Amino acid sequence: MTETRPWYQEPYVWLLIALPLSAVVAGFYTLYLAIVSNDGLVADDYYKRGKEINLVLKRDQAAANLGLSANTQFDYDLGKIVVNLKKQSGYQVPDQLSLRLLHATRAGYDQTLVLQRLPDGEYFGLYKSLVPGRWYLQLETDTWRLNGHLTIPSENSVSLAPNLS
Repeated sequence: MTETRPWYQEPYVWLLIALPLSAVVAGFYTLYLAIVSNDGLVADDYYKRGKEINLVLKRDQAAANLGLSANTQFDYDLGKIVVNLKKQSGYQVPDQLSLRLLHATRAGYDQTLVLQRLPDGEYFGLYKSLVPGRWYLQLETDTWRLNGHLTIPSENSVSLAPNLS
C-alpha cells in the first residue's frame, strides 16, 4: 500500500506556487521602483513646450542670421568653462550669456550657468561636477540660441552652432 504524503511535502506543488509568486513579488518591486524614482524624462508642461517650439526655432534662425558659433573648453578638475563666441562683425555681444548643461537622461543633473564676459572677449563660468555620460549644451540669450553635445569624460571641448534641422 502506498503512503500518501501531505500536499506541502510535494515538490511539484511548491514549484507551481513559486513561479507565480515570484512574478507577483517582481511586479511589486517594479511598482516600488516606479514610485520612488524620478526619471525626469517627461516634462510636466509638455503642451506649453509644444506651443513654444516655434519661438525656439526662431531663436536658432536668429543665431544663424547673426553668423554665431562658439567653442567651449571644459576644465573638469577646476569645474570651469571658457566659451569663445564667434560672430559677424557689427553684432554687439552681451556681457552675460546663459549656458544650460542638460544631461541626456537624468534631469536632476541639469545645470544652468550665467557666463560673464572677460576683457579678452571670452566668457567664463563655474559649474558643479558633471557625471560621466552624454550632455547637451545650449548657449543662449533671449533672442538667439546655439546647441551642441558633449560626452564626459572623453571630450573636454565642443563646438556650438544653431540647430537648423
